Amino acid sequence: MRSKSVNELFGQPPPPQTGRERLIASGLELFYHHGFQAVGLDQIIEHAGVTKTTFYKHFEGKDDFVLACVETRDAWETQSWDRAIRTLAGEEPRAQLLAFFDVLDTWFNDDDFRGCMFINVAAEFTDRRDPIHRAAVVHKRKNRDHFRMLAARAGANDPDTFADQFTILLEGTLMLRHVHDRDDAVTVVRPAVVNLIDTHIPHAESCSRSAGDDA
Repeated sequence: MRSKSVNELFGQPPPPQTGRERLIASGLELFYHHGFQAVGLDQIIEHAGVTKTTFYKHFEGKDDFVLACVETRDAWETQSWDRAIRTLAGEEPRAQLLAFFDVLDTWFNDDDFRGCMFINVAAEFTDRRDPIHRAAVVHKRKNRDHFRMLAARAGANDPDTFADQFTILLEGTLMLRHVHDRDDAVTVVRPAVVNLIDTHIPHAESCSRSAGDDA
């Protein structure tokens, strides 16, 4: 069967209809490709095809705009990843956990890959009190909490420890791909992921056999 592309897995954000939406769509595209500090407001306004008046109608300044972009990306990416995982793994939580790395592998080998936007945000806005930095933290913590929820649903013996270790593997895989330029990062890390899942989460068949033995 042909592997799904990134666009087939994630879909595309809805086309922007308003000036505010065009600004955010332009900001997300330019920030992801060039960095948050490197892109100026004039460049964003020109790319969006709106006026400065339109920009300042919706945003107080660049920091306010960047925060809106990060929060918009958070909402879209959360939904898109959930859809992609369910497309590959269905509703079984154990399978969904492994599918996170299948989706990563597809994303890593896309020509448009420029790293994780939320890691990029946290690296450029390093003050932990900064609302922009905190927005990136919120996204990452939601991911970790989601892994914990899936592990608990799958019958993990210690969902919190699993979620911490699974998060470390996932974030480390992102670094291996982005910083070390390893497009085989998922292949390298997958055995550790499988071992972690097998250690913490029993196979459904094993659970069924155990239940039968106890009967």
